[in-house]
Amino acid sequence: MCGVVGIVSTGPVNQMLYDALLLLQHRGQDAAGIATAQGKRIGLARGNGLVRDVFRTRDMRNLQGEMGIGHVRYPTAGSAMSAEEAQPFYVNAPFGIVLGHNGNLTNAPELQDDMYRRDRRHINTESDSEVLLNVFAHELQKAVSGLTLDPEAVFDAVTMLHQRVRGAYACVAMIPGFGVIGFRDPFGIRPLALGQLEGPKGRPEYMLASESVALEGLGYRLVRDIAPGECIVITQGGEVFSKTCAHHTMRVPCVFEYVYFARPDSLIDGVAVYDARLRMGETLAGLVAEKFPKGDIDVVMPIPDSSRPAALQLAMRLGLSYREGFIKNRYVGRTFIMPGQEVRRKSVRQKLNAIGSEFKGKRVLVVDDSIVRGTTSREIVQMARESGARGVIFASAAPPVRFPNVYGIDMPSRQELIAHGRSDAEICHAIGADDLVYQDIAAMKSDVRGFNPALTGLEASCFDGHYVTGDVTSALLDRLELSRQAA
Repeated sequence: MCGVVGIVSTGPVNQMLYDALLLLQHRGQDAAGIATAQGKRIGLARGNGLVRDVFRTRDMRNLQGEMGIGHVRYPTAGSAMSAEEAQPFYVNAPFGIVLGHNGNLTNAPELQDDMYRRDRRHINTESDSEVLLNVFAHELQKAVSGLTLDPEAVFDAVTMLHQRVRGAYACVAMIPGFGVIGFRDPFGIRPLALGQLEGPKGRPEYMLASESVALEGLGYRLVRDIAPGECIVITQGGEVFSKTCAHHTMRVPCVFEYVYFARPDSLIDGVAVYDARLRMGETLAGLVAEKFPKGDIDVVMPIPDSSRPAALQLAMRLGLSYREGFIKNRYVGRTFIMPGQEVRRKSVRQKLNAIGSEFKGKRVLVVDDSIVRGTTSREIVQMARESGARGVIFASAAPPVRFPNVYGIDMPSRQELIAHGRSDAEICHAIGADDLVYQDIAAMKSDVRGFNPALTGLEASCFDGHYVTGDVTSALLDRLELSRQAA
């Protein structure tokens, strides 16, 4: 999962891009990058680390221009530590293009072979984002007639890209002297939204971002989500052109955005993330009420931060006390994102600390947004017991994660998923809880779609094993796991 942003303004964009990436930092903490354009010159700064650590004063001085794009990354494909894979990526022909990508391509190896054999383009990293950039560049070169670039040529290139590329992708790109481009895969798996601001010179300014929170944080008004299969061109002069470039589209955003990844104050595809999480908590409350008699649970405690809305709504619905029993150290990265099981286990204790007085002698219902590998859940249950809890019941606001995700979330290995091949009782035993309650898959989908009936469906492959792109095979999953082990 990554975050992307693109801005066309009437003044310098370097500070705005930096601020937007700070607002999207939760989407990637491995690397960050910014590219700007002043005339025909591109300024580019990128590197491993948090936004605040990557960019120095000298970088900001070199990032000149009134349009640019930015990216925050955590690795889903390629090397986790290579600074060469920080985005945006750049290719010099045609015109000079920089691109940032959120998602994951399922046919990247085949495309990479095409680059060498058919398109005669060199790929310098293992990143599928560099492959995607070169596919776009190659198709744009074919679409351009003469030396003049226009929106129709971009639309033709993206149309051909959709025909060649498989998987999830929400992208921003920039061409100096032309403008900023955004496009989304035909299923709309990864999010991308458009914002508008009335500029000081009386000309509208535009921004593309992975989440509406980045738009609003910079004073932009959310106009709409980019539609599945749509390409939008914002010229450096502030003109906006758009076209649906995919032949067959479906609006099936990733449900894990609503469960975990997105900030609760974001609006994605017409659904407020916070409202969706509240509704999931309400549904989960019904399952808890069916399983446990009144008086069997003393207190409800969330695992901060993303499970708070669900836990709060659950407690209110059941008339139970709600307490903050775990305090989060905000200066430790997400354990879900961190590579390596042992690193994740150790970081849980650094990230969370229990308030002993809230647990002592109580039967506690701990609510988390999901259980992926089980590392965090196991440590949390142990902390609750060490703090004197009389009993620990674990509730997940999401269903069991039983299948790998291939669309941009870092959980491709089936063996790493605690729910893969295990029953609920076995999972409960593995994390050390007294009992376990999972959200229902159909209910979770209904909770989200209830806020926007226009959604065709929800991409929920990690829960139900259904991959909407239709090209995910056992051989592909095996290949992803082998590449992960080799990394």
